[in-house]
Amino acid sequence: MGLFSSLLGNAGAVDTEDLNKDYALLLTDGEQIELGFKLIRDVFIFTNKRLILVNKQGLTGSKTEYKSISYKSISRFSIETAGTFELDAELKIWVSSETQPSISKQFNKSVNVYEVQKLLAHYVLG
Repeated sequence: MGLFSSLLGNAGAVDTEDLNKDYALLLTDGEQIELGFKLIRDVFIFTNKRLILVNKQGLTGSKTEYKSISYKSISRFSIETAGTFELDAELKIWVSSETQPSISKQFNKSVNVYEVQKLLAHYVLG
């Protein structure tokens, strides 16, 4: 993921081995990381059981919030692919019956948003 893309707010994919090293303590028995993305200091992780949002706070990033969202609570989601002249794709997730998306993330072109959509569809609709 390039620095310029990060500064624009676009997330890039992170290797699952690296995510397992850093976030294994968050996982329950039988839970596995399937996809993960990093946006400057923040990370969002798709496991086989839930979505985990990691929000590093403060100047040093030493304070961290871990938000867990079960796939059962996701009522709908959308992806918007990057166009020819656009740098990013976008993912929106609605939790429960909210009218506005609860989560909105932008991805750089290196991320296959169809893979993200397929994983979400598998767990939300399955």
